[in-house]
Amino acid sequence: MRGDLVKVLAPIAFIVVALGFYFVLLGGRGLELVRSGNAAAVGLGIGVLLLPLVGVWIVYATVRAGFQHQHLSRRIHEEGLELDVRDLPRRPSGRIDRDAADALFERVKKEWEADPDNWRNSYRLARAYDYAGDRGRARETMRRAVALEKLERPQSAD
Repeated sequence: MRGDLVKVLAPIAFIVVALGFYFVLLGGRGLELVRSGNAAAVGLGIGVLLLPLVGVWIVYATVRAGFQHQHLSRRIHEEGLELDVRDLPRRPSGRIDRDAADALFERVKKEWEADPDNWRNSYRLARAYDYAGDRGRARETMRRAVALEKLERPQSAD
């Protein structure tokens, strides 16, 4: 398991460090443009300085969401509630056959409709959306699962 963790975290760490280096370089160029004093360069420099800020926010939000999703995945696995897709027919690409993914989605959607405030059902629905190819709804539903799971956690005393 530790080897699997390194296989996942090493590329992520490399990308984050590379982006950090890029953001520092980009910020330096933005400062140079602002310091030039030329009105057009100052305007462009301010725009260039905003890019690393937006980039840092995107990296932070993406990594944070990844850790949150991994936390839910681990809990679902520990509780034995993962969707079993091993026996579903696959396309040559390895993706689940569309009809099989749609049937899985309909089954999981009924479970979710019976208890929509259970984070486990939202997590499973998000996975079913993903298998069915609807990534936008999968992300939206996974955000819901994360929020519901946080509500379930015991609150620590301040």
